[in-house]
Amino acid sequence: MQLAPIALFVYNRPEHTRRVVASLRKNPLAAQSELHVFCDGPRDRAAGDSVEAVRQLVRGIEGFAGVTVHEQSSNRGLAQSVIHGVSRLCEQYGRVIVVEDDLLLAPHFLAYMNTALDRYRDDARVMQISGHMFPVDVNVADDAFFLPFTTSWGWGTWASAWNLFDPAAGGYAGLKDDRSRRRAFNMDGGYDYFSMLEDQLAGRVDSWAIRWYLSVFMNEGIVLYPKKSMVENIGFDGSGTHTRGKSLDQVVDADFVPARLPLVRVDAEARNRVYAYFKARRRPVARLRRLAERLLG
Repeated sequence: MQLAPIALFVYNRPEHTRRVVASLRKNPLAAQSELHVFCDGPRDRAAGDSVEAVRQLVRGIEGFAGVTVHEQSSNRGLAQSVIHGVSRLCEQYGRVIVVEDDLLLAPHFLAYMNTALDRYRDDARVMQISGHMFPVDVNVADDAFFLPFTTSWGWGTWASAWNLFDPAAGGYAGLKDDRSRRRAFNMDGGYDYFSMLEDQLAGRVDSWAIRWYLSVFMNEGIVLYPKKSMVENIGFDGSGTHTRGKSLDQVVDADFVPARLPLVRVDAEARNRVYAYFKARRRPVARLRRLAERLLG
């Protein structure tokens, strides 16, 4: 099995970064994996010290097959950093596992991600592997299942899928003119992702993930999710751009090993249960919007 390189995106949170790296190192496959750390440049002078503290930390990372630190002198922002880093590693390795600096990973995260990336590498329908799962009980026989939308909390993909990423969001016009397609994009009314897409195009937000979701949607792609989450987001402390406010429900089973992977098809019952989870949180709207924004970068 070809092990995917890990892309870790960091900025100015040394303690978060330390914890994320420690969780990665607890994965048995860490010692055989290449780690690439992408350090964004400071947004302003005030961020300089904390940015440098993160860089000092990641320069000393051990416990991986190799560690490459990519330091950016100017500030790209998270969206451009992710687009650049994922594109670079996909071109070099053909696949990548993507982690941000506020995500703690379960001990079997890398094994699951690499097994799934190897299993579905030749199926064009599968465009992403997710390590995160919503706190929803799904009645499926396997340890994972497919859904028709993406997430940004610990994921992986291949060059063949990422090459379909459209940063210009060219599919917007088609959704705008087709109510039924727009409803499907919005998780059958679970959340108005189309409005987030409009915010992106109007410059009110800068999200790589809403554009990646649109790219997957326009290509009729699907995403593999574990039955139990293997990722915990620790960024709900006001330290991050997209994770402010109260933490949302997160349930991570450190002992979960997703060994049984499914055939390539969307499980309708599991999809409906996840959609119902979103629909149940439509009130208050502000809470659901925070959920969507956090999940789509």
